[in-house]
Order: sequence, then C-alpha cells, then structure tokens
Amino acid sequence: MIVKDLYLESIRLEESPLAHYINHLLTEQKISLDDNISKIDLDQADHQEVAEMIENNVLSFQKIGIYSLKMNQNKFVFIFAQSQQQASQYYTETFRQTPLSCHEYFLDFELSRGNEVISFRDMRKELEIFPAIAGYFMGR
Repeated sequence: MIVKDLYLESIRLEESPLAHYINHLLTEQKISLDDNISKIDLDQADHQEVAEMIENNVLSFQKIGIYSLKMNQNKFVFIFAQSQQQASQYYTETFRQTPLSCHEYFLDFELSRGNEVISFRDMRKELEIFPAIAGYFMGR
C-alpha cells in the first residue's frame, strides 16, 4: 500500500490523527504520496505541531456519528449527529419526549434498504444537514 492510499482512507474513515500526521509528513517532505507506507515514521513528525493541527481541525473533519435511540420497548430511531448529546437533544425536540436510551452505533454497519445493502457511512453521504433521522428499526 502506498501513502496516498492510506492518506485517502484515513480521510474517508475520518481518522483525524492519522490523516493530520500524514499531512504533516507530506508537507515537511518526509514522505511522498507514492512512497510505501513502511516509510511512514511518526517519530519524524513535530508532535506539538500535529497536535495543534488536530486541535484546529486543519483538514476540516466534521465528525458525524450514528446514534441508536430507544423510543419504546420495540422501536428504535437512528439519528446522525455530532455527539450523543446532540442526538438526544434532537430526539427530544422532534418527538417531545426523552429517549429511553442512546448509544453510538457503527457507521460501517450495513442494513437493507429496499433492494440494496447500504452502510450508515454511505447513507450519511446522502445528507447535507445534521442532525438528521436515518431511519427506524422495529424489534419483535
């Protein structure tokens, strides 16, 4: 695998620290996009500078997770939000009640939608405004 592939994958998966470290090493010309990833040596990075890059979100990551909120004994709603607190607040404002529970879910979890299988991560790409309801699940 080359640096370019890992860099793009870290951005796609929102691995902010890794993406910022690679960006820093590229900027400092310690590595190139065509190098094998074995050439990545994080000890060559200025850790203080990378920490500031992460803190300032230089790569403009906007973490949006997926949260499962229990509506009643058998019904759940999935909400895209920046945090568990934001998901709970959105639920309370939308449904005029507090959720029974709220847990972060896996963005790469795949589910059936019509005749296709889609992950929450791919579903999130279809939306532009957050928080937003992704869908509902009815248990038995």
